[in-house]
Amino acid sequence: MVTAPEVYSHIRKVLTQGGIESAEFEAMCLTEHIFKKKLPQILMGHDTATKEQINYTDNLLYRRTQGEPLQYLLGSWEFYGLEFFVGKGVLIPRQDTETLIETALSLKLPKDAKIVDLCSGSGCIAITMKTRFPQANVTAVEISDVAAGYINKNSELHHADINLVMGDVLSHKTAEGFSGVDLILCNPPYLTEKDMSELQKEVTFEPKLALYGGEDGLDFYRQIIPLWKKTLAKDGVMAFEAGMGQTADVAEIFENNGFTDIDIQNDLCGIDRVVTGRNGG
Repeated sequence: MVTAPEVYSHIRKVLTQGGIESAEFEAMCLTEHIFKKKLPQILMGHDTATKEQINYTDNLLYRRTQGEPLQYLLGSWEFYGLEFFVGKGVLIPRQDTETLIETALSLKLPKDAKIVDLCSGSGCIAITMKTRFPQANVTAVEISDVAAGYINKNSELHHADINLVMGDVLSHKTAEGFSGVDLILCNPPYLTEKDMSELQKEVTFEPKLALYGGEDGLDFYRQIIPLWKKTLAKDGVMAFEAGMGQTADVAEIFENNGFTDIDIQNDLCGIDRVVTGRNGG
């Protein structure tokens, strides 16, 4: 007979021996996931693990020590205070991207704003915006069928009535379906060739389609900004997440395409993270 606290100790030991930096935190997350209780309840309780739970624990530990991200093992992750389903084939929501939401909320958007989220992935940006602007017309644009499945699941989870458009954000045909947009949000693939060659093991499990932004990481900005500018309303805003050291280049692309009020926002770590530009006509 194996008790739940013993399972927790085993998980923590295996993760520590496996070189997982945040072994204690991850052990807590996995134990709570397995037993569907908070860790203090588990440690103070008298639950024993079923055979299925022990087998499941072994499976999770094997996958984690092989480098699979914790978020995929848990099947969901928090973004801006909301829980989102995630898994193989979709980018994991990150705290850096919450800066996009903060930036959007700082804008004086009308209640019924027309908002488009490009490269939507799990839908975390579009759905979070819909929860903050219930009357807004929010559309998620995504090319991956797998990611679209997560968008639908997450929309249902949060009762978020958003539109889903399947399409390539770099295609004129996709962009031509939009006009009069008040705000375009986008967390595009922006890793460079060098970045891709130096990825942490965990990140290699995430879809390359959502990571690689060309040799210098700027391919999507160069194509999206002029293409989607035509879809913006007068004074409409475009906001991008960017990688470390890329924001000045993205700002220059905005400037070269006639955008005004170009601004750069820092993330919680003080790193330049989001670039915005207003449609200057």
